[in-house]
Amino acid sequence: MTDHAMTGLVIRPLVAGEESLFDSMPDPLPQLRQVGYAEGLAGGGYRPEHTWVALRAGRVVGRAAWVLPPGAVGAPWLERFDLAAEPAVGAALLRAAHEAFGGPLVYYAALPAYWRRRPEVLAVVEAPMAAARLAGLVEQGERLRCSWTGTPLPTPSGRYTFRPAADTAEINALVARIAEPDVLTGREMALAAAGVDLSTDPLAWLTGPPDDWRIALRAGQPVGLAGTAGDACYPLLAYLGLVEDAVRGDLLAEAVRVLADGGAREVVADVDAHRVRVLAELERTGFRRLRSRVIFAPAGDPATASGVANSADETPAAPAGVPDRAATG
Repeated sequence: MTDHAMTGLVIRPLVAGEESLFDSMPDPLPQLRQVGYAEGLAGGGYRPEHTWVALRAGRVVGRAAWVLPPGAVGAPWLERFDLAAEPAVGAALLRAAHEAFGGPLVYYAALPAYWRRRPEVLAVVEAPMAAARLAGLVEQGERLRCSWTGTPLPTPSGRYTFRPAADTAEINALVARIAEPDVLTGREMALAAAGVDLSTDPLAWLTGPPDDWRIALRAGQPVGLAGTAGDACYPLLAYLGLVEDAVRGDLLAEAVRVLADGGAREVVADVDAHRVRVLAELERTGFRRLRSRVIFAPAGDPATASGVANSADETPAAPAGVPDRAATG
């Protein structure tokens, strides 16, 4: 147990048997679709010793839960961080936990869509985000999760044809030509759980058959690649990469159509917030923003600076206890 100079404040990890203490603090953002703490405990991703609370007079005024899926190769990351006190309290909580962990860890701050435009959301999230900065974490980017839920798809231009990938060699050859994929859903989880960079080695994480991948062709030549996962926590567009920018809209619509034909009623896709053209094309295809995830990382940590690693969220057969494999997008 760690007592701090701040009046009446106690900061400590949970111990087995008092897990309900975490949920004694009301959820400040109930509109976010997140896996519950009890569910995460049952799956093994959350653990009492990785969960810290700040208490005043026995009441939880700050809580932080780091998650690490069973079998994951990486370090835990901060998945839930709520604060009903001044930022200094949250910073003290994070510093105490970081000391116990042996150093600062990545924080994925899950936020409702369009959070910057919503004063009621800003009032909730400004304190924990300020606390993260006070504790030495640096904002490294923002990822948006988008969802298609049955909107009619745009009519294809007719300039392209599509077919399933022939084999893994064809997929890998195209991946090697695509420097910056448009969509990488589950990038954070792949890195944290398996040490896989989804942008350069997607087949190390997306282990379905090659015909889960669609290749766009113009005049018989491959110009785009889309990887889908229909059996994930949510059906998702896991990878979208282009050799030729003009194919973006047609390939997006084709990938969603394939998932919908397979029975998907919802398709999720994650995109870096700065990819304005990609986001516009997703929205033209019928996707709508579900949430944002702002990435805070230890200063000098390059592993997350490109958007690698909004909230417990999903990809193929998530390891037990993971909010969702594409999470942490």
